[in-house]
Amino acid sequence: MSFQLIINLIIAVIWMFLNNAWTVSGLVSGYVIGLGILFLLRNFFPSRFYFIGVMAILKLIVIFLKELILSSVEVMGQIMQPKLNIQPGIFAMDIKLKKEWEVTVLSCLITLTPGTLVVDVSPDNKTLYIHAMHLPDVEKAKSDIKNTFEKAIQGVSR
Repeated sequence: MSFQLIINLIIAVIWMFLNNAWTVSGLVSGYVIGLGILFLLRNFFPSRFYFIGVMAILKLIVIFLKELILSSVEVMGQIMQPKLNIQPGIFAMDIKLKKEWEVTVLSCLITLTPGTLVVDVSPDNKTLYIHAMHLPDVEKAKSDIKNTFEKAIQGVSR
């Protein structure tokens, strides 16, 4: 991935040099042209096209920001009520992530989202123990995490 990015930046600089346009727009147009060239030559590289990974990372960031805002509003709504109407609980969630960094990123994203906290990770990295501030339905909570964070992390790494 980094090799393709370096090639793309070299193409962008060469484009600026050939056009004698040392501006941001010249760099952007050269980058886009380099992106097109690398896309056409993507089968000659051993790894996948790097821009797919970049888009997957951006998608993960957008999903996290969306979940952060939604859960913050929900937590604030619970706090502002005169009487707490919550059902806290801890549940175990099996995960399909293989690499340690994937499990770490998932744990951090869950912990950074208000109202949830990863309490423990099993020694084999296959199960997360998660505390939720309001847990009316365990299966829904599991499916929400699997369909958002876990799926997006798999998109980044695979």
